[in-house]
Amino acid sequence: MTTSSSKQFKNICVFSGFHFGKYKEFVQAAIDLGRVITERKLHLVYEGGERGLSRLVSEVVFTKGSQVLGIIPKAMKPLVCMSGPPIGEELVVSSMQERISEMMNHVDAFFSCQEILQLLRH
Repeated sequence: MTTSSSKQFKNICVFSGFHFGKYKEFVQAAIDLGRVITERKLHLVYEGGERGLSRLVSEVVFTKGSQVLGIIPKAMKPLVCMSGPPIGEELVVSSMQERISEMMNHVDAFFSCQEILQLLRH
């Protein structure tokens, strides 16, 4: 994934292992976010998990043709493999600390689940 040297950002990270469960409005918000990311021609970095809002966002972004990079610790890799192949590119790292460091190295902006939901509600 490429990084931008301008003030505008090109690569964003969505970090949310949040399991949406019965909250269907969160599902729609994640789908909407994925659509907006691709419409703005942004690239996505996420934590590489198999569930949660960020996984849903990554599926939408990848399906619509934008670049996706999942970053996952080696210890979690066997758990993720159960659900099928990774979405987009995958970077396997040695620890959770390295995961955060790599995420920060690959993106221009970093969003948590709560920030995303607040942005989408306005």
